[in-house]
Amino acid sequence: MTDTSITSLPPCEVSWFSALCDDDYEFLGVPDPALASSWEHCRNIVLTADKCGYDNILLPSGYQLGIDTTVFAAAIAPLVKQIRLLMAVRIGEDWPPQLARRIATLDRILGGRLTVNIISSDLPGEVMDGVPRYQRTVEAMKILKILLNGDHLDFEGEFYKLKLDPPRIRTISGKCPPLYFGGLSPVARDAAAEAADVYLMWPDTMDKVTEVVADMKARAAAKGRTLKFGYRAHVIVRETEEEARAYADRLLSKLDAAQGEAIRAKSLDAANFGVQRQAELRGAAGGDGFVEDNLWTGVGRARSGCGAAIVGDPDQVLAKINAYRAAGMEAFILSGYPHAAECDLFARHVLPRLNHGKLAA
Repeated sequence: MTDTSITSLPPCEVSWFSALCDDDYEFLGVPDPALASSWEHCRNIVLTADKCGYDNILLPSGYQLGIDTTVFAAAIAPLVKQIRLLMAVRIGEDWPPQLARRIATLDRILGGRLTVNIISSDLPGEVMDGVPRYQRTVEAMKILKILLNGDHLDFEGEFYKLKLDPPRIRTISGKCPPLYFGGLSPVARDAAAEAADVYLMWPDTMDKVTEVVADMKARAAAKGRTLKFGYRAHVIVRETEEEARAYADRLLSKLDAAQGEAIRAKSLDAANFGVQRQAELRGAAGGDGFVEDNLWTGVGRARSGCGAAIVGDPDQVLAKINAYRAAGMEAFILSGYPHAAECDLFARHVLPRLNHGKLAA
């Protein structure tokens, strides 16, 4: 990519990740009490990202893992100075009108800096087929937008039949915060096209990224809508490529294969379409775990979900991110191990060289 084409790209949102779901390690698959999900540890990751100048930070959610996202978001909100919070909510565990009020309250505490990651989840202990589950999620997103935009709700859906005035408390903007949403299956893509604002992808090869962006633009256009696009990936950046690759090898140096499988199976989302695609990437990778230049799939051996990392020296990592930007990505949610340490490294080596800022509505 030429310098001219880089400078013509719009600013991208660069977010970090706070490990609320028991996902922080020095060595992948080896639990470390000092890195376990706790208020103190996850708070420190968020405060590091805030100090380093990141635009947003994902607060993930998983019933079986870690600590509660909403409670954590409320506790951390008064402590951050400039960063947005991207709060994950699992629709199967919530009731949209009550969720709308909580979102508005948190947005007020944050001074208008709340964004929301919608997860199409089951209620813990129950399993719903994918098609109705995503339909329920679409209905929930539509209800959130109506109520948080301050409009009267007269909704007649398959899962929700509600007539309600909006909550008295409003967001700072008076509008619904941006809804980030990911999913690779056809029904998930249709759900995003119908009701989400930012479509999130997990790591994939560059040709696949381009293909998915084109498909999602077409799906959204067919519904009279447009989408923004976000990319969720891990990152390992060091002063040289050799150091970055050596660190990747070190991360896996104590991983037992059976333990890695057990970690992946713990997630409630362990069998979904996106997770299967991450497994395909690992299968297609070479013996060193790289599936294409600077995209390493080794992380997925010890976690469910996002399973690959951008690995290289600062120039290589920057070039990879700019290639994704040229393919249509406008937001990045990054992480690394340990999260606070890699957050600082990326902020020193790459973040100042990116044209970045909070994603526009």
